[in-house]
Amino acid sequence: QVQLVESGGGLVQTGGSLRLSCAASERTFSSYFMGWFRQAPGKEREFVAALRRSDNYEYYSDSVKGRFTISRDNAKNTVYLQMNSLKLEDTAAYYCAAAVTGHYPVIYGFGYEYWGQGTQVTVSS
Repeated sequence: QVQLVESGGGLVQTGGSLRLSCAASERTFSSYFMGWFRQAPGKEREFVAALRRSDNYEYYSDSVKGRFTISRDNAKNTVYLQMNSLKLEDTAAYYCAAAVTGHYPVIYGFGYEYWGQGTQVTVSS
């Protein structure tokens, strides 16, 4: 059974931190890429970060590089997104996604077959 469940969103002030979690079924957790995307109101969904299963290579968008860190806990089938130095523009719904085969570049949402329901992150001044 495919399952991705995000948690950890909330309200935080600028400069603060949050850690998002994505609990996956064992089958989904073995996907080629595990990624995070976000979508702000009125904007298109955008790539945030991803992790390649084979070697734990990390990918980041330029907007979050140096502030966000993606990681995984294999014992818990969970992927994390540690978000530090949060900015107002980080406000969005954050989605965890799994790309089973990894046939497409990691930044493209259409390459991910499975998605979670999303968790809201709101950064206030």
